[in-house]
Amino acid sequence: MAKRRDSKPSTASKGDKPATLKDLLGADTISKLKEQAANLEREQEERKAAARKQAEEARRAEQKRLESDFEYLLNNSDMDWHKYK
Repeated sequence: MAKRRDSKPSTASKGDKPATLKDLLGADTISKLKEQAANLEREQEERKAAARKQAEEARRAEQKRLESDFEYLLNNSDMDWHKYK
């Protein structure tokens, strides 16, 4: 005869879920963490904006320096002087 397998009921029912960190922490702790995350995100955006502004200022200063450099202007000018005659 063939062996019969007994179907055992699962130990974890659908209603029993493992405890999550959100369940274990209090509401005040969660609100503090969310506030801290928002502050960090805001600070990161401010740093990105400052870096972008600094890079733009550096680019403008370099462009101004190059526009006063005669060799740069000569090398990057249109060499077709016939159309200006």
